[in-house]
Order: sequence, then structure tokens, then C-alpha cells
Amino acid sequence: MASRQVNTAAEITKSWNQDSRWKGITRPYTAEDVIRLRGTLHIEHTLARFGAERLWELLSKEQYVHALGAMSGNQAVQMVAAGLKAIYVSGWQCAADANNAGQMYPDQSLYPADSVPNLVRRLNNALTRADQVHHSEGKNGINWFVPLIADAEAGFGGTQNAFELMKAMIEAGAACVHFEDQLSSAKKCGHLGGKVLVPTSEAVQKLVAARLAADVLGVPTLVLARTDANSAFLLTSDIDPYDRIFCTGERTVEGFFCINGGLDSAIARGLAYAPYADLIWCETSEPNLKEAERFAEAIHAKYPGKMLAYNCSPSFNWKKKLDDATIARFQPALAEMGYKFQFITLAGFHALNLSMFELARAYKDAGMTAYSRLQEKEFAREFSHGYSAVKHQRFVGTGYFDVVTQVIASGKSSVTALEHSTEAEQFAEVKLPPQMVEVGQDPSCRPILGECPLTCTHNHEHVWPSQAND
Repeated sequence: MASRQVNTAAEITKSWNQDSRWKGITRPYTAEDVIRLRGTLHIEHTLARFGAERLWELLSKEQYVHALGAMSGNQAVQMVAAGLKAIYVSGWQCAADANNAGQMYPDQSLYPADSVPNLVRRLNNALTRADQVHHSEGKNGINWFVPLIADAEAGFGGTQNAFELMKAMIEAGAACVHFEDQLSSAKKCGHLGGKVLVPTSEAVQKLVAARLAADVLGVPTLVLARTDANSAFLLTSDIDPYDRIFCTGERTVEGFFCINGGLDSAIARGLAYAPYADLIWCETSEPNLKEAERFAEAIHAKYPGKMLAYNCSPSFNWKKKLDDATIARFQPALAEMGYKFQFITLAGFHALNLSMFELARAYKDAGMTAYSRLQEKEFAREFSHGYSAVKHQRFVGTGYFDVVTQVIASGKSSVTALEHSTEAEQFAEVKLPPQMVEVGQDPSCRPILGECPLTCTHNHEHVWPSQAND
């Protein structure tokens, strides 16, 4: 997957015209514009380039790529260790508990604009450490550097803000970045009310700004265009003829124009964005396959093969909206329609909160018995699935830095940390007999502390080890 920086306008133009990577992508600027904005020194953004090339390869070859939203480095490491091939970096989760202000915010662009790039960098740093630890131990079976798909919200301002934010995302190592068509100063989560759209032409310019930033930095970063028009009913201006068909003629007290939102409006915007984006995302209010199919058919009628993205949102009450069979086939069904990237935005938030609540609830009532139960499950997961965070000292790199210490001291250091630690003495390699491993458990019902949901109908045969140590 190695590639080199193209340095001349002629080389850039040739790549745009002949490379299949850029098929169907419109750039309303020239290669000469890119060269003029680059400066004289090329800085290589290795993680961003590798991630973008890997993501494009996956989207081109896999039925679909699915991801969970991570809000910490440890969550990202666990996602890759469990086998996921991409990670979503959510602005909502960043607002809630991973922003530079150290505040808990709703998803309304209240946090500092560099928060998501910094979270991207944090996730990449954690994945880099995991790679270093495993490589130092001679374990090289996992590609830790999975693509990160990051949320730029509405760009935190105008086109120049979008340009700079895209650069920051690439510098942090993002493989793909998405921009939505809301007004930055009134931005809302796609599942909240009060959303205000910018004119279609302004949204297009932000996509162009993002593409230009990637070209200037010389990285094939993917651009994902999101429209909130399906459930937005306000517009900043009726200046764009493209939008006037949806205007009602009414105005709000803030001066916004009222529009008829809905799927037709979303389709119109998706069609407008398609030439400038690698993927199109229509934010929806419910998990609805017929709605998804209609959107996909409308886009593909004009732009065959244009890749789509779908937010399998935790804001939906999945069991209320769909039966079990439909939930089970939901993502493969979307993939057949061309939804190549599917993700659960707030997975990290919900997993973090539920797991800690369940532990705290049990700990309040049962004390150390509750924690020991969690630890026993960690041992079982280590034995059956390779879970490694139970050895927390090693997990964060203690052994790796012992190697650093010994290399510096020519192998004569007496102050290494992992040897003779309690972890080394008490957390030996887990060797459980086969009957100690849980059997017959449905993969969709793997509870954190052993209890299944009240609605669970699976026939489980749990056999938990009483002691997982040698």
C-alpha cells in the first residue's frame, strides 16, 4: 500500500483523471491551486495515509465495514483486539465526556473545535502503544492501525474553518472525516429538534474545503457528506434555487426560513453532495429499511455505485421499532443497498456507563464478591478469546518500558518493573480446562457481569471458573 507524494501539477492532474480512487469525484479547483497552497516542504502524515488507503480497500472489497464509536484509547484497543476493522470517532461522545474543555456537553458544538482531532490522536496513540507492546513480545498477528472515521460536525464555522479542521483531523491521523449541512452556530445532534440547515451550495463548499485540505496535505482522506434534511425544518437563507422548492414562505422569529423537511429534501441534498464526497449519509429518525432503500435508489439512479453510510444509532429504540429477525438482518440488508459503512455512534458511551453502573450496583450490595466476579469473567475471556486487559500492568506497556530500560542499561538493569510484580506472581497464563469455558451462549448476549437482559430468551449453560489462576 506504499505510495508517494505527487509533486507537480501534471502528476496530480494525471492521478485525478486516471486513478480509480478518484472516479466520480468533482474538484472545482485545479492542481495548480493545490501546488500553490502546499508550501515547499512536504510533511508525511503516515497514519492518515495508511488509514485512508486501508479504509478505501475495505470499502471496495468487503460487503460492508461496521464500526463502534470509541471515546477512549482503551476502548479503541479493545475494539481492534475483538476484531473490528474500523473505529468511529463521535462528536457526540466527544461533547459528552472526551473534550478539551473537560466538560459534559450536549451535542451542540459547544466544545473546543480541536477536541475531536485530539481524540483521534489519543486513539491512535493507544493503538500505537498496543502495537509496540505486541511487537516487543513477538506477537504480530493484529493490525492495530485500523482506519478512524471522525466527526467534524458542521465544521465549527465557515469554509475556512472546515479547511483548517480537516487539516487538523489528517494531522491527528483520521482516515475519513464527515461534515453535515447544519448551521454551525445552531448545530444539534441529528436526533434533536431545532436543526437549521445552511443552503445546499454552502454545504457543498464545505465539502470542497475538506477535499482541498486533503489534497494540500497530499493524503487521500475520504470525505463523508451527511445531510440532516430528513428531520430539519429550518433554513438560513432561500438564496439557493436548489432549496426554494422546499421553502414554505414562512419565517421564524430568528429570521430562519421554514422548509418542508423529509426524505425528498434529504435526497435532493444527497444528490447535490454526491460529486464532492466519497460517501453519503442521510441521518434518519428511526431504523427503517424501506426509507433507506428509497434514499439509496434515488442516489444510485444518478450516481451508480456511490457508497453510502448509515448511523445505526443508540437514539433508536431498536426492539420497539423492529422485531428480532429484522434487527439480525438489518446491516446485511443495508449492505445490499450500498450502505458500505455502518456504525453505532455512541457505543463507547453506553458500554462505559452500563458496565460501570452494573459493577457499582453489585459492589454496593456484595462488596469484593462483585469485583471478583468481574475478574473471573476477565480470566475466562483471556482464555477463550485472547482478552488481555486483565493483566493491566502489561497492557499499558510496563513490559515494553522494561525492555527500553534494559536496552539502555545493556541488559544489566535491576530496576525493571514487571518482574516480581504482583501481576507476574498472581496472573500467570490462564489454563482452564474445557469445561470451565461458557458454552451454548448466543454471541449477541454477552453480559458484562453475567446477567442477561430481562427479555433474553436464549438457552445459556454458564459454567464459571471459581479460580482462574495456576
